Amino acid sequence: MLSPLIGVSGCAIQEDTDRYYFKVGDKYVNAVADISRATPVVIPPMGGQLDLDLLLDRLDGLFLTGSPSNVEPGHYDGPAFRDTTARDPLRDATTLPLIRRAIDRGLPVLAVCRGHQELNVALGGSLHQHIEELPGKRDHRRNPDLDYNGQYDAAHPVSLTESGMLARLIGGAREVSVNSLHSQGIDRLADGLKVEAESPDGVIEAVSMPSAPGFVLGVQWHPEHPVALQWPLSKAIFAAFGDAARAWQAGRGNPGKAA
Repeated sequence: MLSPLIGVSGCAIQEDTDRYYFKVGDKYVNAVADISRATPVVIPPMGGQLDLDLLLDRLDGLFLTGSPSNVEPGHYDGPAFRDTTARDPLRDATTLPLIRRAIDRGLPVLAVCRGHQELNVALGGSLHQHIEELPGKRDHRRNPDLDYNGQYDAAHPVSLTESGMLARLIGGAREVSVNSLHSQGIDRLADGLKVEAESPDGVIEAVSMPSAPGFVLGVQWHPEHPVALQWPLSKAIFAAFGDAARAWQAGRGNPGKAA
């Protein structure tokens, strides 16, 4: 069997008069290749210019990456962005409909950080834009006092839902430590999503979709970074995603087998 093909969401970057469609961190594609044992292909954020169904016909999984940018608040009736907020409307125009189509097909979906937020918004949920300003919430943003690798090391614990997907992947553990590099986070949970992990201050850190015909998992932290990939749960997440993609690949033309 050929290696499963995983679509990896890319970002649109504007530099002077040039726009680049394929920006994605190497940590994302490396995790897919090395731990999921799959072939990553970057999806350009071209919105309506892409034939999303034709694309999904060729993919065995969809990986939604993190990004410095945030989901446009118009997609969830949120307040307008502040002037300093990074945005990528072309990515929104690509990933949000792509998520819905992928889930409907039963295609395996793994979502990280911005991708976790996109998953919630695509299915009808909403976001907090500045968690650090909410009463009782910790500052979940990147710690500027740490070096690059230190920023992706463990920052706080999360409690795992008993008998949930993540708890099963880690052998029944009820708590793990994760990194934290985000300002946005889930506010209203989308219908159909189930909380898989929560931080001590009540931020939803991971979700699954039990009603979906295929594998669906979103995590707010970054399991793909080389530092985090040393953790058993990170390896288990990418391994399970790869297994789901191989099952989908094996069941092409026979949806019941893939599901």
